[in-house]
Amino acid sequence: MTLETIIFLVLIPLVIALALLFIRHDAARGPIVFIGAAATAAFSVVLAIQQEIWSDAGPNLLWSGATESAEITGNVMMVVEAALAVVIFILGIKYKKVLASVLVAIQCPILIWFELTKGHSIEVANNINIDQFSLIMVLIIGIIGTLICVYAVGYMKDFQSHHADQPDRRWWFFFLMFLFLSAMFGIVLSNNLIYMYFFWEITTLCSFFLIGYTKTDEAVKNSFRALIMNLLGGLAFVLAIVMLGGTYGTLEIDQLIQTGVAAKALGQPDYIINAVVMLLCFAGITKAAQMPFNSWLLGAMVAPTPTSALLHSSTMVKAGVFLIVKLAPLLGVQGIMDLGSPGFMVMMVGGVTFVLASFAAVTQSNAKRVLAYSTIANLGLIVACAGLGTPEGVWAAIMLIIFHAVTKSLLFLSVGTAEHNIGSRDIEDMDGLFGRMPRLAVFMIIGIAAMFLAPFGMLVSKWAALQSFVDAGGIWVVLMVVFGSAVTVFYWGKWLGKLTAIVANRQNIQDKVHGEEWFVLMGHIVLVIIISLSFPLFSGNVVVPFITDAFSGLSDASAVALSSDNMIIMVVLVAVILVLPLLFYGRTRKRIVPLYMAGANEGDNLTFAGAMGKDVPVRLRNWYMEGVFSEKLMNRIGVIATCFIFAVSFSFVASLALSVFRYLQGGGAL
Repeated sequence: MTLETIIFLVLIPLVIALALLFIRHDAARGPIVFIGAAATAAFSVVLAIQQEIWSDAGPNLLWSGATESAEITGNVMMVVEAALAVVIFILGIKYKKVLASVLVAIQCPILIWFELTKGHSIEVANNINIDQFSLIMVLIIGIIGTLICVYAVGYMKDFQSHHADQPDRRWWFFFLMFLFLSAMFGIVLSNNLIYMYFFWEITTLCSFFLIGYTKTDEAVKNSFRALIMNLLGGLAFVLAIVMLGGTYGTLEIDQLIQTGVAAKALGQPDYIINAVVMLLCFAGITKAAQMPFNSWLLGAMVAPTPTSALLHSSTMVKAGVFLIVKLAPLLGVQGIMDLGSPGFMVMMVGGVTFVLASFAAVTQSNAKRVLAYSTIANLGLIVACAGLGTPEGVWAAIMLIIFHAVTKSLLFLSVGTAEHNIGSRDIEDMDGLFGRMPRLAVFMIIGIAAMFLAPFGMLVSKWAALQSFVDAGGIWVVLMVVFGSAVTVFYWGKWLGKLTAIVANRQNIQDKVHGEEWFVLMGHIVLVIIISLSFPLFSGNVVVPFITDAFSGLSDASAVALSSDNMIIMVVLVAVILVLPLLFYGRTRKRIVPLYMAGANEGDNLTFAGAMGKDVPVRLRNWYMEGVFSEKLMNRIGVIATCFIFAVSFSFVASLALSVFRYLQGGGAL
């Protein structure tokens, strides 16, 4: 039944997407979304159970590429790829974004030429690869992704009412959302690189349309920025496919990893494999919005909030880190100047992005931009951990992926609800949110605490990441992680202070929030609690078995950056934090007294008598340090640093790979 479950898992969101495209009645939209979300989430859980996710079983490879159905599927994909390329080319011409048209005009013909010539004769043993990491991603997409779609039902009603002068295009929005989920399932379950590339490009096109949903000048500009940057990654992906297939006659990720690991074990690095891995990692870096490509993710903020949540938490950016983490056994460095290793490029780009994006977040008062920079920074840490190429680093990377997906989705959706009800997404306008929307304020406090406070999972995962870098001796990245982590306390602490400050005389307005939004937000809270209480079990039974197999049967103990005792202590602390409020609930005898201020309280708890005898309103404002860590300066430094890293790494590996290729063409053998 597993193969049938996979087919259903990819087809259900696709069918729901098509249904939402053609059934545009507002009354029918909600039930279709609910049914589609429930079915998608259910099949993702069923697949996990069928694959015995709680066992130590190794990867399960399915669906031979030699079957007739696989060949038909490949031909259909090639036709769709060509059609998508034509659409992108026309859009680039229409909106005078010539670079988008040029990029797609280069990469699509190259891939089709390869598929019709050399690629047609390559026999693919397994098109699908299911391992524990793939199943983790399936659960993230199937549960978090569908919750976001359900949330969007209520949110988009408010969005449309706030934009009543614009045509109702929600049918297009929900079509793209579910198509996105279908493509993401395809990415994380593909073993055939051509299959993965097909789904990869669909997510690129979906993100383009979602970011440009409102069709304003800013939205169109930002959508094309995202498209162009991801097409650059797509071009690198195509070149990797051609190089791997043309040299080794394989298109399978597991075969690529086995070949590279065998070469590393012999102490003889394969420079063509290194070049292939570097190109694939470059594609992953663009998709994960690492510097210098982070601007496309910041530009995505113009889209409706469910789009931001979907791109930032469970789908688009996670596709990039998924590919890089899968390739982690081929990464790693022998020293800081190991320029011939893709791991050097990946680790340094991730480290630079983590620290600079963290500094840039300090200067932001727009809540969605804080979340965007936090996402870019955390993805940088995940990328750096994968680039380390050690079991400890991969363990930390996967745990970061899990905790980040749930917590960041919660925060994005909470900000969307706040914006629709208080009329602003600015942190400085969230004074008194505890009085106006107490339930939402509690949800946001839990989300922020889970992002940076002990004993929640994100801090535990960062601790593991830091330990893995210390153990590997990467001093420069250790410094980046230390300073970047310290800065996160600053920007999260400022926001947390705003939410916990209670301003008097505020009207409660939370009854205006749609039921779908409360349901989804509460579901996220439950997920945060569950993963915080169960992560030692999840680590031992899911993450460690994957790492043990990926790194060729190493001992389980060496795959974990934190001891089981430390993980258990963290879980106990989380449990205590959850229980403590219950012990005091309803037992306090509160006494209302006038608030203390900087002068005599005028009686309304909002103004006080100042030194000059004038009434002064209470003001609560944060320090954003724009003159020290300006967003423009941090991005400029990041672009220069990461472009230099790319230039050095690619020039070094390209020269070696070219030499080896010429040697092979001359009749030599590796």
